[in-house]
Amino acid sequence: MGLLAAAAVALSYGQQRGGRGGPPFQPKQEELAAIRARSDQIESAVKELKARHRDPDLVGDVEVYAKAGRFLLEFPELVASQIAMDHAATVLDQGIERSRQLQEGNAPWNSGKKQIHAYYSALDGSVQPYAVTLPENYDPSKPTRLYVWMHGRQNNTIETEFIFNQQNARPANPPVADQGQIQLDVFGRVNGAGWHWAGEADVFEGITAVKKRFKIDDKRVLLRGFSMGGEGAWHIALHHPDQFVAAEIGAGTWSRRAELPDLKPYQYPTLKIWENMEEWALNGFNLPIAGHDGDRDTQVCCLPPPPPGTQTRGQLESSLRARAQLEREGFQAEGEPDFLHIVGMPDIFLISLDTGHGTSPLVRQRLDAFLKEWGDKGQVSPDQIHFVTYTTRYNRDYWVTVEALDRQYERTTVSADRLSGGAEYEIATRNVARLSVREMDKARQVQIDGQKLKLKGAGEVTLEKTAEGWKVDRKPRVPGLHKTHGLQGPIDDAFLDPFLLVRPTGEPWNSAVNQQALRSLARFDRLWAKFFRGHPFVKDDKNVTDADMQNYHVVLFGDPGSNQLLARVVSKLPIKWTRETVKLGDKSYPAAEHFPAMIYPNPLNPSKYVVLNTGLTIADREYNGDYGMPQWGDWAIVKVKEGSDVPELVKAGLFDELWHWVKEPEE
Repeated sequence: MGLLAAAAVALSYGQQRGGRGGPPFQPKQEELAAIRARSDQIESAVKELKARHRDPDLVGDVEVYAKAGRFLLEFPELVASQIAMDHAATVLDQGIERSRQLQEGNAPWNSGKKQIHAYYSALDGSVQPYAVTLPENYDPSKPTRLYVWMHGRQNNTIETEFIFNQQNARPANPPVADQGQIQLDVFGRVNGAGWHWAGEADVFEGITAVKKRFKIDDKRVLLRGFSMGGEGAWHIALHHPDQFVAAEIGAGTWSRRAELPDLKPYQYPTLKIWENMEEWALNGFNLPIAGHDGDRDTQVCCLPPPPPGTQTRGQLESSLRARAQLEREGFQAEGEPDFLHIVGMPDIFLISLDTGHGTSPLVRQRLDAFLKEWGDKGQVSPDQIHFVTYTTRYNRDYWVTVEALDRQYERTTVSADRLSGGAEYEIATRNVARLSVREMDKARQVQIDGQKLKLKGAGEVTLEKTAEGWKVDRKPRVPGLHKTHGLQGPIDDAFLDPFLLVRPTGEPWNSAVNQQALRSLARFDRLWAKFFRGHPFVKDDKNVTDADMQNYHVVLFGDPGSNQLLARVVSKLPIKWTRETVKLGDKSYPAAEHFPAMIYPNPLNPSKYVVLNTGLTIADREYNGDYGMPQWGDWAIVKVKEGSDVPELVKAGLFDELWHWVKEPEE
């Protein structure tokens, strides 16, 4: 077995059985029939409620039970045991009772310490559950701090199991101190590819949903996670350092995929998006982080696992690596080996002694004190910022936003100081081409990379780097195409925002290509639904509206003959596609069996993407894994593969910062 194949096995460990052996559980047909009957009963009530009820949030609280039943029936292979089937029946009975209560005008589930609610996702329109735990002395009239909890790996915790477990929780670690907080337990779309894509969206959509129902103090939202939730929390916290007042991050794997020798040249750069999270540790300068785990953790430390014979400290390695990176950045640690403070930063690193994959009572006390300290302080706009990124997708820290890079996927830093009460700013950058600075109402001067610029106070100032140096740019955006936030690729980036799959209905130029595209569409819809728990938005090409083009990234399947939207945009894309040939760059391919899969700013609405003939390009196993590697970069030429849902890859690569094709190194 080759190294990449071994990595694939490691990344998919325990996918169906949570690591247990034995044959998969098979629900009985009569049990599935009973689930269907319950789901249909709730669904019927939901249709009536939608027709006459004014509060869609309460209707969603009922519909999530119908959805739970529908998806159990669609993907029964994710039901792990007879116990889980019994739980599902109990949960759907609760849904029936909820539907009856709401039909009578009541919603008693809005009271009590533990509450199960739902929201409708903007990403794909699906209804997703979440749980809320209220403090003992909750006062709904006062803004409350919010703890956001990201769970660990739970391969078979579908909606029914999530709801049941939330109502029958058995804590495995010392309890978190009640400091007057509301706790949000996010579903995470089961594992949500290690809290990426739909998993990442679930964190922020869950927070938004809680804020609609409860009075939350925006300056006191704290992030917490452990194990896979820790891996995801490193990702969420370090990519969004201004969204939380503090983060408690326990364990979590780290990725060593960049060490694999058989990746393609265009695949290595995209590993800088989230498979190198320790390299983003500098963002802990403006976000207090408590990294921790037990000193006897024996869990797999990284994916792919280390070579045989390698000594590791389990998933404690993730926080050890983050701390080592901070020391390389010039921030040293001091204190006891099991309780270190980073000098000049608010971050701490703790080790639970004589503890496995978990948290000791002593460390729990220290973590509670950390959460209380920063929750009491609340977020304030800092006068000093240290920020690192590798992509314009994750480009903001308080009052600075990196609008454009010299080159995507290379280390990009901003160090900024606000001086003299906001009258002066000193900024040093690396790999930044365009920078927006906010909170500059009192600003009179900015010094950037040693160059002084005079300016008049404004809420926001944009600085652009030219051949002559930095200048103030008063244009709202740079003319022409360039890679910027949410428009920088790779293909998989389109699926972090609301997207619409567009199905072809016309006569194709080449039937084999069109059929392959339709198989790709069906595969993506199935995988997204199974592992991300919601079918994507899908429309026929003839039914797509101007509003759709404004609201969604559009994902077009087929060829310019079969898909009328593709026919409208193809001449404005960096490809030449005719009935006979497909040409990208310096090579042409026969169109009878070749076609492009790519991402590009939509010529009909350049603020959104257009994607051709693919969904996520990650491997199937990674929908339920810890990471997802973009397989095809920004563009690919693929070939029809009869009998397969996935076409054969011929060539792939990345566009440059201006969305131009560049010749890839010969492999």
